[in-house]
Amino acid sequence: MDPDFVERRRIGLENFLLRIASHPILCRDKIFYLFLTQEGNWKETVYETGFQLKADSRLKALNATFRVKNPDKRFTELKHYSDELQSVISHLLRVRARVADRLYGVYKVHGNYGRVFSEWSAIEKEMGDGLQSAGHHMDVYASSIDDILEDEEHYADQLKEYLFYAEALRAVCRKHELMQYDLEMAAQDLASKKQQCEELATGTVRTFSLKGMTTKLFGQETPEQREARIKVLEEQISEGEQQLKSKNLEGREFVKNAWADIERFKEQKNRDLKEALISYAVMQISMCKKGIQVWTNAKECFSKM
Repeated sequence: MDPDFVERRRIGLENFLLRIASHPILCRDKIFYLFLTQEGNWKETVYETGFQLKADSRLKALNATFRVKNPDKRFTELKHYSDELQSVISHLLRVRARVADRLYGVYKVHGNYGRVFSEWSAIEKEMGDGLQSAGHHMDVYASSIDDILEDEEHYADQLKEYLFYAEALRAVCRKHELMQYDLEMAAQDLASKKQQCEELATGTVRTFSLKGMTTKLFGQETPEQREARIKVLEEQISEGEQQLKSKNLEGREFVKNAWADIERFKEQKNRDLKEALISYAVMQISMCKKGIQVWTNAKECFSKM
């Protein structure tokens, strides 16, 4: 296995663990602690949580996206922001990759200078030493691109991390949409049961229903049957109200915690991307200075001929 690839993965894992360790809640998680302190048993603990069964289906998430009637404007804007952020970073990474490819070619072509100067020095007496030295500087310059590109990959990995950050933001938005969808469905079901109960109590039917057609075809229910149905509906309404209240509380708690995390990660993102971009700019400046130094050295070699 490529040792450079393994090292990059190691750095990525280390950064991920540092992210978790800095989180006020996840840092105290039992599974995180087991992962850090045990070699193998932590996997069984993960599977015991049944996380795979709890995962929301893609179909349900898609259904919620299009059927939520009252989406939270903040999460809608956050979803759009995450899409745009991922698009911008993806484009930036593609540009960097193209520049790196061309830069690699430019550096390696300087190796041809080195070869030509070395061959030329073999047929010259007075100019030979200067040409040989200049060729050596060009060879060193050409070979330095490998280390430069390795450093560039490090900065690219820092940017790639925020592709996953954007996806995490979308996952939070999808979760909120699902919760909002469940809340609206619960409210709709409760309203429907209340209407049924009212219709049974008053004997009037406001909207078309299968039950209304059945009544017209087979006659009215007896008072005892109607009372029994009203009682069942009242129990269902009571349960529905409790369920709706619970979903409302759960939704508010989710929004509160999610938004606190989002704000914290936004601050972290700003610091990380600022640091990565500044470091990348410094690296480019250093690289250009080395190029200037190589040609300055070559100039001195030519001057001594």
